[in-house]
Amino acid sequence: MLDLAPWAWALLGLGALVAGLGKTAIPGSSTVTVVVAASILPARTSTATVLLLFIVGDVFALTTYRRHADWRTLLRLAPAVIVGLLVGAVFLALAQDGIVRRTIAVILLAMIAITLWRRWRSRTEKSGRIAAAGYGTLAGFTTMVANSGGPVMSMYFLATRTPVKVFLGTSAWFFAIVNLTKVPFLAGIGLITPSVLLLDLLLAPLVVIGALIGIRLAKRMPQQLFDRLVTVLTIAGALYLLV
Repeated sequence: MLDLAPWAWALLGLGALVAGLGKTAIPGSSTVTVVVAASILPARTSTATVLLLFIVGDVFALTTYRRHADWRTLLRLAPAVIVGLLVGAVFLALAQDGIVRRTIAVILLAMIAITLWRRWRSRTEKSGRIAAAGYGTLAGFTTMVANSGGPVMSMYFLATRTPVKVFLGTSAWFFAIVNLTKVPFLAGIGLITPSVLLLDLLLAPLVVIGALIGIRLAKRMPQQLFDRLVTVLTIAGALYLLV
């Protein structure tokens, strides 16, 4: 797996940089990392590789936003998220690589479509236990299969009218806990291998650099421009995975 072409290493490096940036500055941009990894590596392998890179980024997200979490929201989501994680783990254990690859693409396209629809709708609604169950289950499944639970949780936090700082702090704790929970599942089905660990060791410094850049630039970057760029890149990457 490490015998990759220079252009593949360059893209993986870019994906690692974006992974760090997405954790501290641009929520949702880490989807680009998912697309890049799944385009270059076997789909199931890419899931494990990206997970470990995201955990590195989680450290910096917690360092920056850890004090603003709403633990009642996390506890409300927990049962549904666990169900989604279990379903996603079974799917990864049974599905062939090609199916996982296309599932990642479909999930990404669906999340983009729903996110854009929510923005176009431009209003939020109060959400109760049913919404928490739906969003939580979908977030657990998508994050297990494709490390793409971010858009789902963003929609939930928007629907519950969560303040910005609480949004960032709760997201940081949510993904730190969920990502650590996923490690034994992926290890148990044989996806965390020495090759994956070595690849992540080589890419981790770029995640750190991206996270540090994000911390410094979070309040200066034109969010609308980056949102559009990430959306375009993610759509293009997801369509590529479907081919």
